[in-house]
Amino acid sequence: MAGPLSSVARSVIPKDVQQIIVVDYRGLNNSPTAVALKNKVMPQPLVDFEKALKGVGVVPDRDVDQLVFAMFRFKDKTVVVKEGKDAPQDPLRLIGIAQGQFAGQKLSARLVKEKIKGKKYRTYAIYPMANGLSMVLIDDFNMVFGFEDVLKSALDVYDGVEGRSLNTNTAMTDQIAGVDSDTIWSVLDTIGTQTMLRSALGDAAGLADYESVKNRLQGSRYGMTFNNGVELDLRVTTSDVMSAGALASLLKIGVSYRKSKASETEKSALEGVTVSSDSRDLKVIFKANDAKFKDLLGTDLFAAVSK
Repeated sequence: MAGPLSSVARSVIPKDVQQIIVVDYRGLNNSPTAVALKNKVMPQPLVDFEKALKGVGVVPDRDVDQLVFAMFRFKDKTVVVKEGKDAPQDPLRLIGIAQGQFAGQKLSARLVKEKIKGKKYRTYAIYPMANGLSMVLIDDFNMVFGFEDVLKSALDVYDGVEGRSLNTNTAMTDQIAGVDSDTIWSVLDTIGTQTMLRSALGDAAGLADYESVKNRLQGSRYGMTFNNGVELDLRVTTSDVMSAGALASLLKIGVSYRKSKASETEKSALEGVTVSSDSRDLKVIFKANDAKFKDLLGTDLFAAVSK
């Protein structure tokens, strides 16, 4: 199982995080269906990271147990706001944490042998990787990676030099508590949840009902398991019971709308979707056997909802 975030991950991820994605890397690679999903939707940062790891002598399939990706709002210190001008929105940046058996001394020796020199940053050595990424070993079990300026910002949070960590974001840590044992799991803040649902609803997001309820979304979480086919469990927390019910009704309309335009393969997959509400939570459950899910991966529907 992916398991909970380590204390290092919780302390190095900045408070202003929009989404966290956690992958049980060994569990993922042990499931042919999960591997098919990974190959279809693997984000470019993960592709880059796997290549970069191999470049410094780490074998992901052997050495990595868990991968954590966090998209957070990055305060760009180079932006100067002129008087009378509105401050720009902080851009989103990605930080990653790999957990595994890295044998720090051996890895450091390998870097020296390959003539890969690290930059000193307080007590850390920041090493360049492929594709513009950099990495730092916190200890023998936790490697943090990202672009150098973003990596330094995360290390500042970790050391308490500047900014606060995920540990102080109770809205996100509360979401984590309900989902952190699946092969793939993720939590999103309010803005991330709005974006996800808008993509999932497609044209149905233009309905007035969605505009009235979207500002009552407080966060969401989902988990995927591959033990017996594929199961996705999504929970969206709203401000009140009525909002959860209204959102459930809207999602049901969205599913029906997609069915009306779907291929036979897509319709078959949509039959595995159930939508309901439970107190302040919207609940969406998707189940499919391995064969049906692999067929779904090649459809326009999957491309639309997995953006």
